[in-house]
Amino acid sequence: MKQTIPTYDLTGISDHRFHIKRMDKSIQHAEDLLLDKGIHRDSHYIFTCLEDGHVKMMVDFKTFEAQGSTIFCLLPGQVHQGLLMKDVSGWFVAIKAELVPDTVRSVFEESLAEIQPISIDKNQIKKLSTTANALHASYNDEMLSTREGFLVIQSLLNAFVGMFAFIYTQENKPEISGESRALQLSRAFRILVRKEFKTMKSPSEYAERLHITRGYLTEIIREATGKPAQYWIHQEILTESKRLLAFTNLSVKEVAYELGYTDHAYFSRLFSKLEDQSPSEFRNQNKNKG
Repeated sequence: MKQTIPTYDLTGISDHRFHIKRMDKSIQHAEDLLLDKGIHRDSHYIFTCLEDGHVKMMVDFKTFEAQGSTIFCLLPGQVHQGLLMKDVSGWFVAIKAELVPDTVRSVFEESLAEIQPISIDKNQIKKLSTTANALHASYNDEMLSTREGFLVIQSLLNAFVGMFAFIYTQENKPEISGESRALQLSRAFRILVRKEFKTMKSPSEYAERLHITRGYLTEIIREATGKPAQYWIHQEILTESKRLLAFTNLSVKEVAYELGYTDHAYFSRLFSKLEDQSPSEFRNQNKNKG
């Protein structure tokens, strides 16, 4: 194991801020996209449109399988590993966050639901594949070298990831209908927690950043999710601590420090309370076998 979890960006495969690749059963090295990197993170989004085949992945300790017509999205920072890729055909799009429209990012980054593979019908797959094919055909130096050409590419990218967002939105409709103030604040809280959980640990700090009272924050988060605000802060801390315990050789004290705790004993007590086992026990049960 290593001191850090490997994080890959697009510089190794693209001179641009995105990359699109056709996955095809006839291409022997298609599995390289999924299987070669082992356990790692990516600094970009990955949108995968599976037309056919069988894929199995580990994402943050959970194993997901996709067969047939399926879409799935990986967020920047998620720890994952390809476990199986068989007879796969479809499309793979890696794209830096700054190229993803805010409305699309909000669907995934501010989601209170877990992002899982979604089975879709042949009509939806056809629309996605047609858009991906047009994008792939435009992905050349001539188009990328001009503002007008890149505008075409950006429009096709927006259409492709926009369809993903639309499908996920239909699948995971929020319990609060419409764009209520409570829903807007819940989303803002969720994305803030994802960014700041290492330095901000209490609901009061998030309430202050959102310019509301702690009591109101607690009320709206519970209304939107059924869970208190502190629960979501702890979930981010717990997920990242599990990643570091399982996939690095950092000591428990070093993990605590990495997560913003100067008192590692307090961190160990918190982890034990949340996970019902100590950090060392969790590490022993989840050692990196990759």
